[in-house]
This record gives sequence, C-alpha cells and structure tokens, in this order.
Amino acid sequence: MNIGAYYSGNKRCEFVVWAPYCRKLELKMILPDERIVPFQRDKLGYWRTSIDNLTDDVLYFYRIDGELERPDPASHFQPEGVHGPSRVVDHSSFEWEDEGWNAFPLSEMIIYELHAGTFTPEGTFDAIIPRLSDLSKIGINTIEIMPVSQFPGDRNWGYDGTYPFAVQNSYGGPDGLKRLVNECHKRGMAVILDVVYNHLGPEGNYLRDYGYYFTDKYRTPWGSAMNFDDAYSNEVRNFFIENAFHWFKNYHFDALRLDAIHGISDLSAKPFLQELAERVKDFSSESRKNFYLIAESDLNDSRVIRPQELGGYGIDAQWCDDFHHCLHTLLTGDREGYYIDFNKVEHIVKSIREGFVYSGEYSEYRKRNHGNSSKDRSASQFVVFSQNHDQIGNRALGERLANLVSFESLKLAAGTVLFSPYIPLLFMGEEYGEDTPFLYFVSHSDTNLIEAVRKGRKEEFRSFNWKGEPPDPQSEQTFLKSKIKWEKRETGHHKVLRDFYTYIIKMRKEIPALSNLKRDCLDVFGFENPKVFFLRRWEKDNHVLCIFNFNESDVNVTYPFPDGKWIKLLDSADVSWQGPGSLLPQYFDRKDDVLLRGRSFAVYIMEVD
Repeated sequence: MNIGAYYSGNKRCEFVVWAPYCRKLELKMILPDERIVPFQRDKLGYWRTSIDNLTDDVLYFYRIDGELERPDPASHFQPEGVHGPSRVVDHSSFEWEDEGWNAFPLSEMIIYELHAGTFTPEGTFDAIIPRLSDLSKIGINTIEIMPVSQFPGDRNWGYDGTYPFAVQNSYGGPDGLKRLVNECHKRGMAVILDVVYNHLGPEGNYLRDYGYYFTDKYRTPWGSAMNFDDAYSNEVRNFFIENAFHWFKNYHFDALRLDAIHGISDLSAKPFLQELAERVKDFSSESRKNFYLIAESDLNDSRVIRPQELGGYGIDAQWCDDFHHCLHTLLTGDREGYYIDFNKVEHIVKSIREGFVYSGEYSEYRKRNHGNSSKDRSASQFVVFSQNHDQIGNRALGERLANLVSFESLKLAAGTVLFSPYIPLLFMGEEYGEDTPFLYFVSHSDTNLIEAVRKGRKEEFRSFNWKGEPPDPQSEQTFLKSKIKWEKRETGHHKVLRDFYTYIIKMRKEIPALSNLKRDCLDVFGFENPKVFFLRRWEKDNHVLCIFNFNESDVNVTYPFPDGKWIKLLDSADVSWQGPGSLLPQYFDRKDDVLLRGRSFAVYIMEVD
C-alpha cells in the first residue's frame, strides 16, 4: 500500500498516512497558499486525501486532532530539516538516462563504501560525480552510500535518520541523489544504499504521534525497537517494505544494505526480513531487473542468507565481520573487546574456507557459544573488507588501518581481501592509504541529547581500553577532520598503493581462478608459526597459488605444490611496489622452498602446456 505524498504528472497529489492513534487528521498546506484539507480514514487506520492542480513545491504539515502539527512520517523531502514542513516531490519530472541498465551479479561487484558528507570538501552528491571516473579506473564498479535519510542538522553518519523516505537536504536532496545514481549507471557502476530498519534516530522522530510504530517488547542499543511482530505490525512492515520499493523505483538503486539486522527483534512465524526478501524478489521478477538485499548481521546465523525454500530468510548476501576481525588482529595484534576471539591463522583459514569463524564454538567475548555453520552457503553471499565505517569510526580516535600498520601490511591486507573468494568492499580512501581519521559526528540541537551521545561514546569504548579521549561528536571540527584528502592519491606512497590496488583488482577480474567464487574450487591451509597461509584457487585448467606471510620477519616455507611449473605473477615486496625487494624465484616446482618477505604476499600461476 502506497504511503506518503504521491504526485502524478497531471498535478494531482494523493496523501496517504497510517495514523491509527488519531481521531482527526488534516493536511495543512503552507505553500503555495495556506489552507486546511480534511482526510478520510479507513478501518486499518490509513488516512487519505487527494488534491488537484498542485505544483510540486508544496510545503505541508499534518495536523493531528486539531492541535499537533507534524511533518509527514513518509516525507520524501524535508528542505528545512527534521522539524520543518515536508515537501511534495514529483519523481516523474527527473530525466533518467539509464534506460536498459540492469545490475550485474553480486559476485562481480567491487564495492566502494563512501560517506556523502566527508568524501568531498563540498559534502554533496553532485561533488561525488567528478570522482567516479577515478574510481572506475581503479576497478571499482559499485559504490555503496552510507544512509542519506533526513537526519538532524547537516552532519551525521546517517544512522540517526528520522525520515526513512526523505533524502538529506544538506547533501543535495532528491534531485542531487538521482543525478549521482544516474551518472553511476551511465558509467556502468552499480549503486547500493545503506538503509536503517532497526531503529530511528531520536531528534525529529514523531512516529509515536501517529501510531504503533514501536514496541516495548524489545529494546535495541539505540532505543525503542520497531514493531515488526506485535499488534498493528502489518502496517509497520508495509511502511518499511514500501521504503525499499521507494529507493528501487524512484531512485534506481540496485541494492540495499540493511543496517544491523541483529537489532530487529521479530518472533513471528514469517519474520519481517523474510517477507521483505520475498517481496523484493517478486519485484525483481516483475521488473525484469536485478535488485539485491545485503544484510549487516553479527549473529553468525546462516539462515539470514539461506534460501526461503531451505528455511532461511532469503537475503542475497551479508557482511562477514569474522573475516575482518581475523585480518585485523593478525595485522595489528589487537586483542581488546571482541578482538579477543581472534588473532590466529587458523581463524582466517576457516573464514576463507567457510565464511563464519564462529559456527557454534565458544566465544570468549560473548561468554557463550556463538553462530552456526555457513560452509554450505555460496562464497558470493559474503562481503569482506579490511576496513569499513564501523570498524574505523567506532574506534575512540577513528584511526584507519594506515595509522596502525606498516605500508607492507596495507598491501598484505589488500591482497587478502581482493584474492579471497568473496565480494570485496573498500572504504573510501583505503585504496591510497588515507590516514585522516573517520570519527563519529552529529549535529543535534537538543542539549540533553548531545550530552547523552557524548557519554554513550565513552561508555562504548570501555571494554577496549583504548588510550585517548574520543573527540567531541557534536563539534564541527570532528566532522571536518574526517574529510578525506583526495589529492594524496597522486603523490608518494599513496600513489604507489593506489596503483597497487588497481593492479590487483585487474588481476581479480581477468584471471579466471580469481574471478570464480566457487568454494569447491579452492584449497586453503596455514601454519600458526610462522603465521603463513596458502590459498590455491582454480577454474578448469587455470590454477593460482597465493602465499600470505603475516610474520614481521622473512619466512622460508615449503608447499606441496601440484606437479607443474609455477610462474610468479606478483610479489607485494617488489621494489616496484616500494617494498624491500622480492626474494622469491620467478619459477619453481613442487620440490622448491621459497623465501617470503615479512608482511607480504605473492601470487603464482601454473603454466599450462
């Protein structure tokens, strides 16, 4: 069921809002002229009215029971912020140029996560467009945009949004976002949007004035839980399912990344996530286009991505935090907080082989057994990374990997991610070793809320024992410090790293053994001492061997290679990549030992007769 203000090309607009709390509901138009229009209510609590001869610049509030004036909970645009009036948007007026576009399979994606406010000095959608060509040259074919739903003020990560259908005004609003997606598609790039269905932000959140959107049955780390399984939950589900269709239909997004689904509590026989996946699958079929759902989940529950016919939710893919934690601890030695569960080569070996490291084993961090097995799931259902907004921004000082490890380790991290059998994701600036922090920032107007956020951030870091005081989230300087320095990519070691990423992404795309994401076409094993693992992948007669050394020192290793002649394709320690120089032979056979530089990796390909 449609909700919100739907404007048609004949200047007719239908307003629909679910408000079962209300005894009386009226539309108060502010522009172009002020007037009050009554609504009609149906038995489910939906209120409707239609108006002819409207321009698409109408500003309006809803008047509840003759007293409260509130923005539209399904507003498509909040030009004056979360407390101001809503604005009607004519989606049919935008001239799309992506006719015939259809997203390629998830298995082919090289994803680049970015934050619209800190990716450029201007902090707008339009300012991103000139940088798309550079990303494409590196080999990026998909961008993932952190949440853009209207949030308080003009700086925020986006997870405090309170209008799930409205595009942030300070980023450029609806037309700015459409221009960005349109330009991506014209360049052959897919676009993913991060959406938040587990909670809404506190400031400007007026849903409680309308209906039963929240439930007291559960709590989330961010406040009240959304009502997905209690009385009146049908209409709450409809609200968010319509939101997904809104981004697909009106903004042409190819996929949605569902934030923190472990924050969605739902004990119904048919959970909301399953219903959402089913509806999106049907929509894809009807549209004859590919639309995907990618979950973020720390549950290690393979039901999330298991097909519905096998008892799962049917979501297409999910982020794999275990892979990140394995890689991060091997590179940094961190053992604080949840990192206590990792730091062994056997962990990264299992993650590459199966996905989840914890598939029912005891977790020291959680003090209980955790997860179930994902080894029967396709490798193309996992997104992996060495960095992302959470793993950087949820550190007290927002340090990127470039601040924590050596240049050789940055190349090693890149190779581990990009030569894994999974979908790789890079965080903005990673490809050239950006070293500015990515900090947590907000711009609330409620002083009590500001203090609560400051206190909450300090509490969050208690289990990590990190040194230093977290910067003030409310300070504009915290936001400005988080803007990447794009010009670095052209100089010194930053340029070398960018060229390195370009080279190995090209290898991943062009070598069949690396572009094939089948788990039954790989073999992986490792040694705790000296922190080395071997990954062999193949596709028909194309065989590739990758050797990864996480030891600080050079290591002499022996590998029972299959018969044949192996030819070196890459050594990250080569001086051409600003390394200490390769010690590896150009060719070897199964009888040879090889000497691998510390914190490096190498790739060999089997010669075909």
